[in-house]
Amino acid sequence: MAASPVASAAVAGTVADHVRESTGWRPHDPASAAAWLAALIDDVLPRGTRPAAVAVGGHACETPRQCEEIRSALHALLRVPCRVVGDAELLVPAAGLAEGVGLVAGTGSVAVGHLPDGAGIQVGGWGAVLGDEGGSAGLVREAARALWASHDRGEPPDVLADRLTAAFGVPEVPALGAALESATDVSAEWGRHAPSVFAAAEEGSSLARAVIAEGGRALARLVVLLAGRGVPVDDVVVAGGAVLGRPVLYEAFTAALAEALPSARPRPLRVPPVEGAVALARALL
Repeated sequence: MAASPVASAAVAGTVADHVRESTGWRPHDPASAAAWLAALIDDVLPRGTRPAAVAVGGHACETPRQCEEIRSALHALLRVPCRVVGDAELLVPAAGLAEGVGLVAGTGSVAVGHLPDGAGIQVGGWGAVLGDEGGSAGLVREAARALWASHDRGEPPDVLADRLTAAFGVPEVPALGAALESATDVSAEWGRHAPSVFAAAEEGSSLARAVIAEGGRALARLVVLLAGRGVPVDDVVVAGGAVLGRPVLYEAFTAALAEALPSARPRPLRVPPVEGAVALARALL
């Protein structure tokens, strides 16, 4: 189950950090989302304390319209300056930068940036069934596709087949299709098997290595898409367990990025992304 980090900062600089489960978070229902956020804020602040400003980096807040609807509903409840953005938009301010790209590759993958006029652009983040290349769930999906292609070519199963069939509890490669389709929470259930792909690569699977290399290239392509639309991409702030927790994927990404956009500088985020929300809230004061 996803967790929602919440940070509150006093003027003097004291920060209280809380983590709550995200049960009940419905970002496509603005009134429900605002009520959920207001209750969360009330829960984490000391009794009798009201916020001076609120900034939210929300999971699955995907469009300016959606963010504005939640912001408006939250402002109506709290009556303080509010800002709502997608969670990936926290990365650049968390890194202490004024502009750049935020790239997340965890269970899914997404990249965000801003045009010189301030308009925000998001690319990727389309979910494990249709996208999220380079994220954990996307890597598992592509590993299964690679195994099916290998099977259709009549090649003997390699260690990736052994690892992935064992992870899904099926006897052979053709049975992977039914196993993937039976998932009720596709992103989470597929994504948790990504360690099998990385383990197979470490054990010499050429198929697994190719899947990871392509995952790195796919992440770089997100940045290229933003650059092509006019977003400044000199700094690319990177976060997410899939890419930062697996050096082989991060190295594939940085190599592809260096080839496609030599001037872009990848910067792994070394602080919690929620610090970006604190920075955005302070900017509202």
